[in-house]
Amino acid sequence: MKRKGQIIVGLVLILIFVFMALAAPLLAPNDPNATNLALKNAAPSAEYPLGCDQMGRCELSRLLYGARYSLGLSIPVLVFLAAVALLVGCYSSYKGGLLDEVMRILCDILMAFPLIVIAMALVSAVDNSVASVMIAIGVSMLAWFLRMVRSYAKTECGKEYIEAARISGASSLRIVLQHLLPNVFPQFVVYFTTGIATAIMSVSSFAFLGVGLIAGTPEWGAMLNEARNSVYSNPALLIYPGICLIVCCAGFNLLGEGLRDAIGKEDDIRVA
Repeated sequence: MKRKGQIIVGLVLILIFVFMALAAPLLAPNDPNATNLALKNAAPSAEYPLGCDQMGRCELSRLLYGARYSLGLSIPVLVFLAAVALLVGCYSSYKGGLLDEVMRILCDILMAFPLIVIAMALVSAVDNSVASVMIAIGVSMLAWFLRMVRSYAKTECGKEYIEAARISGASSLRIVLQHLLPNVFPQFVVYFTTGIATAIMSVSSFAFLGVGLIAGTPEWGAMLNEARNSVYSNPALLIYPGICLIVCCAGFNLLGEGLRDAIGKEDDIRVA
């Protein structure tokens, strides 16, 4: 991994945005929600390093707090989903039969609906809240995670070490936890890291459409939505959150692609 510059660059970008999210209250020069119409579209200054938006709010402060929403709504949900997908997917793949077939059908059904459709349905059925967005991301991403884990696990279940563990008398749970899951996990990590980028874009897409987050929330997608009316008068309001989204997602994608190459080379070495 140290020899893969792609992984290092991805990790550095991720750590920068994680630091922004964690240290936002310390780094933000102003209150991200404080409005002052006298400073509408104000130019950058010592007090407002990136200027102010159409409501006179500090742009830099809102970008810093935006990292909290984008990462805070994505990473915790996906970590929980990854744990569930690994356990359930590996176990159902190993056991097979009706359980595995039901799992496959459920995944196919959920994957047939676009994420935005699931989110809109939840908002209509429940309410327009952050919880609806998190549930929508969870339902959609869980189906993709389960499908990937099931695919990897099916390949591993056909290998000799699983058959040897079965013949030795190991229980199904022990085979899944001690043999199958550790061999599926490295491949799944690659998909998980790129899945975080997808979730971040999804959160911003919902915010851009006004779904889930209340108006005025300092989130990158919501900031893009609010800046549409200022595209000619103050185009920087579109550029700043757009750059944050692109660079943050690029960090997770670079890490995922680098891990995929590293794991692939390691597998080639083992085969050789």
